[in-house]
Amino acid sequence: MDIAIKVIPALMEGVKTTLQVFMMTLVCSLPLGLLIGLAAVSRFKPVTVLINTFIWVIRGTPLLLQMIFVFFGFPLIGLTIQDRLLAVLLAFIVNYSAYFAEIFRGGIQAIPKGQYEAAKVLGLSKIQMIRKIIIPQVIKIVYPSVGNEVITLIKDTSLVYALGLSEVMKVGRIAMQREASIIPLIDVGIIYLILTGIVTLLLKLGEKKLSYYK
Repeated sequence: MDIAIKVIPALMEGVKTTLQVFMMTLVCSLPLGLLIGLAAVSRFKPVTVLINTFIWVIRGTPLLLQMIFVFFGFPLIGLTIQDRLLAVLLAFIVNYSAYFAEIFRGGIQAIPKGQYEAAKVLGLSKIQMIRKIIIPQVIKIVYPSVGNEVITLIKDTSLVYALGLSEVMKVGRIAMQREASIIPLIDVGIIYLILTGIVTLLLKLGEKKLSYYK
């Protein structure tokens, strides 16, 4: 019990990095994923081929590999990123943008063609149609899938230790080795459970609001 309490301050410092990666990735990858998803249903063939290739490559390779590639591989082509946190964020944002793009594309394609025809009859421009008709419906369709990815993102933040960042997983592992006890890892598990629990609760509240406006 003493060990569990002793390591909490260090773990809380690690949580700061975990939350920073989580929030920055979410804020940047969601809108970027939406834009890529919209581009993916374009009728312009070169764009769709490019987008499909991007999504295939990103979803087909591990996030850990992408992080290592950004930090250690980019310098080989003249693009050096010295800030490890920046390298992590770049890899996370690109990775999750691809996953969100695929989700949004599925949502866009699920909208009945009659909705597009109705928008034309009403004389709406493409931008107005996307903003007033497409996006609100897509959000309701993809919300559960996006929620699952958000929860996965919390757990994926544990990968950032590979680049030496002191997030909660790395702090817990160091504490376990120092104290020769598994208790710090139990603390880490509890922290992740609390974080995923809070996010799950917020997602359910958001789902209720979306249901209210149906």
